Amino acid sequence: METETKTTDHYIETIGRRKTAAARVRITPGTKQSITVNEMDVETYFKTGEQRRVALDAITKAKLPVKFKITALIAGGGLCAQAEALRHGISRALVEHDAELRKKLKKAGFLKRDPRSKERRKFGLKKARKSPQWSKR
Repeated sequence: METETKTTDHYIETIGRRKTAAARVRITPGTKQSITVNEMDVETYFKTGEQRRVALDAITKAKLPVKFKITALIAGGGLCAQAEALRHGISRALVEHDAELRKKLKKAGFLKRDPRSKERRKFGLKKARKSPQWSKR
């Protein structure tokens, strides 16, 4: 299995994925909490409170005394999938930072990549499983 985590002296970089969305997340321990997504503030990027809550669930679940500067580059998918990809990437990075968090984050389901994606359309059908109306005569 290839390693998707890169650690240096200054920051921890991980990749989080969901459907077709992929998030490259860098966390840097610091004194002030700041979260930037695609060079925008997280409140500006994720408009709804639900998307912000999903994206930052890993941090609230970890309850760490250390503040982090988090920068993420997200591509693909919709905003909900991007929020979940960001949560996956942040969770992986927090486990790299502190291995004790693994049990807590794994129980919450943040370390598992959600593999569900759209099923492909089949020949002779209208959608993936929807068939044309059947006529007896």
